[in-house]
Amino acid sequence: MSSGKLAVVAVGGNALIRAPGENALEQQYDAVKETASHVAELIVAGWRVVLTHGNGPQVGFILRRSEVARDAAPTVPLEYAVGDTQGAIGFMFQNALDNALRKRGYPQKNVVALVTRTRIDPHDPAFTKPDKPIGAWLDKETASQLAAAQGWHIAEDAGRGWRRVVASPTPLEVIETPIIRTLLAQDTLVIACGGGGIPVWRDRDGSLMAAQAVIDKDRASALLAIELQADMLLIPTGVDRVALHFGTPQQRWLSQLSLAQAEQLLQSSEFGAGSMAPKVEAMVTYLRACPQGTGLITTPEGIARALNGQGGTRFTC
Repeated sequence: MSSGKLAVVAVGGNALIRAPGENALEQQYDAVKETASHVAELIVAGWRVVLTHGNGPQVGFILRRSEVARDAAPTVPLEYAVGDTQGAIGFMFQNALDNALRKRGYPQKNVVALVTRTRIDPHDPAFTKPDKPIGAWLDKETASQLAAAQGWHIAEDAGRGWRRVVASPTPLEVIETPIIRTLLAQDTLVIACGGGGIPVWRDRDGSLMAAQAVIDKDRASALLAIELQADMLLIPTGVDRVALHFGTPQQRWLSQLSLAQAEQLLQSSEFGAGSMAPKVEAMVTYLRACPQGTGLITTPEGIARALNGQGGTRFTC
């Protein structure tokens, strides 16, 4: 049986693309290797880990390739594209983590990438208001042309450009959680909930049916952390700490936030809807259900320092 505290580590899909134009799979794998090296240090420090990951850019790339080649090959439905990214990105992290741990003297650690489904409500209001960005950032003219040609919904994403948007329903249950518990008990490092999990809903007879949607990775990671009763929810992102008044002369970095403070800041719309807000919302959801837990937001390279109280933003009740 395994021992040690459990952390759910939620890596964003955008983190796999370090600069505009660096979309090639080889370049994405280089980014994965860098992140994996920092996650490996967490394991060396004694933590058990379930790693989750986003897939926004990657699932968009798959759908775009499918649309371009629609006259030569069958198109790929959204739920299958999510499954494809779980396999591809899961393999990248599986291989990179295995190699990183071996370099650190952990050759016995098993690493598994698990295809994961997440149950949603088929009547979730998100289906009437698509707002989850996928695919590449585009200029407004190009995005508008593609929207007209392909029937897309589009929206501006955090001031970085225009992207296709799809429905993002609230996750209700991670179907594979019992399997993840079993793997953790066998001292396995698990990669799960890729892209938030493949969204499914139960028909009247109990059958699971796939949904045309993408689940937010941070929401799904918070849910998984709750279901596993994890000791920590860790979200690596592009900044070392959460900030008040981000990008303004009044910007102020925060080293710690209580649950009550985080709730108040969310209510006042302090954080960007397409950037920091989903991460803080995930922390609030997690801490409400796991008041003894700890939330942490920092950069991948800042994980070790943040664990020692020398960086990052720590969330507690």
